[in-house]
Amino acid sequence: MNAESATVEPTGPSRSEVDATLRAILADVLGLDKTRVAAFDNETGLFGHLPELDSMAVAGLFTEMEDRLDIVIEDDEVDGEMLETYGGLLAFAEAKVVEN
Repeated sequence: MNAESATVEPTGPSRSEVDATLRAILADVLGLDKTRVAAFDNETGLFGHLPELDSMAVAGLFTEMEDRLDIVIEDDEVDGEMLETYGGLLAFAEAKVVEN
């Protein structure tokens, strides 16, 4: 058994799959260019920085995240910090996927 196979989770998407899915969701829901979204890093500002991500778009974003990542986002889990940067949103999504 090699070290790589010992660390792979048996179920659920990998970290890179969650990242790719989240980027696709942002591009689709906000109508952003995929090249622009591909350039997002952990410090890229989201809510308050992207005019496309307003309060109405947040609801659509969460709905798509729930559908595509097979997660449930409870109202009390949502705060401004998770939407502040791409890295914050990605960390939230990864944690929710692991919960499942």
